[in-house]
Amino acid sequence: MSYTGPDFDPPQPRRSPLRRPLTVAIAALVPGALLGWGVYAAVGGSDDGGSGGGSGADRAGGVRTSQAPSSPSSGGPASPTDDAKRPTGASPSATAGKPSASPSKSAPAAASGPLKGKVVVIDPGHNPSNFQHASEINRKVNVGTHWKECDTTGTATNAGWPEAKFTLDVAHRLRTLLEEQGATVKLTQDDDRPYGPCVDERARIGNEAEADAAISIHADGSGAGNRGFHVILPGSVHDGAADTRAIVAPSAELGQRIAGNFVRATGSAPSNYVGGGTGLVTRTDLGGLNLSTVPKVFIECGNMRDSKDAALLTSGAWRQKAAQGMSEGIVSFLRG
Repeated sequence: MSYTGPDFDPPQPRRSPLRRPLTVAIAALVPGALLGWGVYAAVGGSDDGGSGGGSGADRAGGVRTSQAPSSPSSGGPASPTDDAKRPTGASPSATAGKPSASPSKSAPAAASGPLKGKVVVIDPGHNPSNFQHASEINRKVNVGTHWKECDTTGTATNAGWPEAKFTLDVAHRLRTLLEEQGATVKLTQDDDRPYGPCVDERARIGNEAEADAAISIHADGSGAGNRGFHVILPGSVHDGAADTRAIVAPSAELGQRIAGNFVRATGSAPSNYVGGGTGLVTRTDLGGLNLSTVPKVFIECGNMRDSKDAALLTSGAWRQKAAQGMSEGIVSFLRG
């Protein structure tokens, strides 16, 4: 995702109150994973063709573009325009750069396991058919603190493979892994509706499920050379219908555990353009987080517009590692 679009307005120019405590928390939780990445990089990287995926934070709103500033907690350079997030003349059915290895069909939730009784909501970012419904996804919805577009099309690789296909594939893989641990897993969409759901409904699905954890899966459309993943955490918001105060701390723990396990499972480095090398960014402008009443994070798995990251994102083997890292982070969070 880029830093603009339906669930990603440009960040406000103020530091998140979580920045200092998160830095301390990261020192305790993530360094081991980062050390593992350093060793990994020293011995030659992953067998899928390199390390790391870039990130940002949501899409070009349907068909509009705008210049986006850097994240307030990143200390990094400004993000490029949303033109970099929009598929270049390719629809979600494009065959160019077709990814490898589809995931197997998810099995029913296990009768028992360490996550028995736990509910996890997975939000695959965007919808493969959003591009066919520009007027619907550009419709404004109330996200608590302000109004913004229902949803966006997402980005794509330079070869035309859409982010929405990527997020759904990883969501299926993650669902299977979590169900094997005994969790009850719900998806906000499974390519089973013409567009959306809108960002407010995506949050509501997790809330109504009383999820023990929720994760929104994305990939970025930043400039070439911007690489690495990052996890977006909710900042403290109490305005209008949005009140994240109760979920800030548990969401931070969830995000830290996912980030550390994502490094270990994939060998990818944290983002080199947001998050100051921590792999964590705090945001207070995202409807999908601001409207959540359950612990929730977003993850930007990599930058689809960077050729090295794209090679990872289009690899079925790497996507399985990405799902494994997310799963291990969620399991660690839920087991305490």
